[in-house]
Amino acid sequence: MLTETIPAADRVAPLWPPGKQSAVALAFDVDGPTGDAMLDGSLLSNPRYFTQGAYGPWKALPRLLDLLSVYDLKATFFIPTWVVLHWGAHCERIVREGHEVAYHGHRHEVFIDLSREQQLAIMERSRAIFQERLGVTPIGFRTPSGDWSTETADLLGAFGVLYSSSMRGDDRPYFHPSRTSERGLVEIPGRWDIDDYTALAYTEEPDFPVGLDRISDYRTVEQNWRAEFEGYHREGLCWTTILHPKVCAKPGRLSILEGLFKAIKAHGDAVWTTPCGDVARWWIDRHSKDLGRTLA
Repeated sequence: MLTETIPAADRVAPLWPPGKQSAVALAFDVDGPTGDAMLDGSLLSNPRYFTQGAYGPWKALPRLLDLLSVYDLKATFFIPTWVVLHWGAHCERIVREGHEVAYHGHRHEVFIDLSREQQLAIMERSRAIFQERLGVTPIGFRTPSGDWSTETADLLGAFGVLYSSSMRGDDRPYFHPSRTSERGLVEIPGRWDIDDYTALAYTEEPDFPVGLDRISDYRTVEQNWRAEFEGYHREGLCWTTILHPKVCAKPGRLSILEGLFKAIKAHGDAVWTTPCGDVARWWIDRHSKDLGRTLA
C-alpha cells in the first residue's frame, strides 16, 4: 500500500514558485496502436484497430502540437518506444518544439504482470531508443497499465527516473516510499475520471470502455474539464491530465481542448503551466531545502 511522505506543512504553505497559485502539467499518452492487440499478437490481423491507433501519432499529434503552440503551452508526452520507431519524425517534432517526452513502456505493457527482469529489459530498450532516435534520456514514467508491481518504483529510481505520473490517490505531488535511504520517486497523480477515454472513446473491437455505446456531448466534456481545473486552481493544487491524441485531438474535439486552454490561460501568471519534469524537479528541490533547514 502506497502512502504519502509529504510534510504536514505542505497543506498550508505555498507549494509553487513565487506568484504561482497552482500548477498545471498537461500530459498526453501517444499510444498509437500499441496495447492488448499488440501484446497478444492480434494486431497484424486487425487492420481496423491498427489504423485507428495509428491515427494518433500520424494525424492527431501534429494537430495537437499546432494548438499547443498557439497557446504557448508546453506539455509532457508519454510515448511507447514502438511508436517512436514507427513515427520518428512526428516524435522528433515533440522534442524540437520544447515539450518533454517520458517513458511509457515499449509496447504499452502491463507492468504488474512482469518480473523485475522483464521490466528492466523494457526500460533498457526504451532508454536506448529515446537516446538513439530523439537524443534525449527521459526522467519521467507513466505506467501503461495504470498499475505496477512492488519492484517497479525502486527499479525506476535506480534507473535514473525522477518521477512517475501513474497513481491516482492525491491532488498534489508526493514521494513514494523507498526501500533505500534515498528519497523515493516523486508521484504526480492524475485522475482516470478525467481521462478522455471515459467520455470520448468509441471502439467496437476491442470493446473499451466495456459497454460504451455513445460519446458525451463535447460542450459537457469541456465544461467538466474546465470545472476540474478551476477547482484545482482555487485550492492551489497540481492538475495533470491523462489524454490521448487519437481520442481528444480529432478535428471536432480540438474545440474541447481549446476551451480548456483558454480557461487555463485566463488566469495568467497565477497558473504555473509546465511539463511534469519541471514539477518533479521543483518538488525535489523544495523539500531538499526544507530538509536542510530542519537539520540545521
